[in-house]
Amino acid sequence: MDRTELRAQIEELIDAYVDCLDNDRLEEWPDFFTERCIYKVIPYENAALGMPTPLIYGDSRGMLRDRVVAHRNANFFAPHLYRHLVGRTRIVSHDNGAVAARSNYAVFRTMLDPAHYGRSELFSVGVYEDLVVFEDGRPRFKEKIVVVDTSQVPTLLVTPL
Repeated sequence: MDRTELRAQIEELIDAYVDCLDNDRLEEWPDFFTERCIYKVIPYENAALGMPTPLIYGDSRGMLRDRVVAHRNANFFAPHLYRHLVGRTRIVSHDNGAVAARSNYAVFRTMLDPAHYGRSELFSVGVYEDLVVFEDGRPRFKEKIVVVDTSQVPTLLVTPL
């Protein structure tokens, strides 16, 4: 597969991923990952200093499913919508069937609770550092590291980025 086709497949994976999140189809979210995977949301400061402490961490598709169940049944938070904007993806490397890619992102959050209904704000800005592999010809995230530019999250971070 040439580099242009590879980039197109990775960008399609990312586009489908954010569409899933933006349209509250969270039960589908774990299916974007391999069975053994890493999903991590980490502040830029921690990543830059080599400090491993993330805001969110999961190391298997099962853990991601558990996160969705907790989101639906245990977490209390104001209802909201996300809208992701993702910049063009850069292929960093392509070795042994694994593709490392980087994409800048911004997430806007619109509140749906009566007190703040319709108020939109810039919620998160950062970079996706992805490691993508192909399983049965389908791209999946082996790793998705979300490096957020600030560790100051205005409210509980409950919905995946």
